[in-house]
Amino acid sequence: MKEYKVIRPKFGFRNRFKNFEDILNQHAREGWTVTFIGQSWTSVVFERDKNR
Repeated sequence: MKEYKVIRPKFGFRNRFKNFEDILNQHAREGWTVTFIGQSWTSVVFERDKNR
């Protein structure tokens, strides 16, 4: 069974790419994989196995 998580990242105008990368890496360490990234990075959908 899968579980999903939707986030709406908020970054400042400086270091936007670095902040986005940090968010993705943080979730990857927790076992999440990116399923979808919305246009202009408005939302990110993550997926992982629920019974891991």
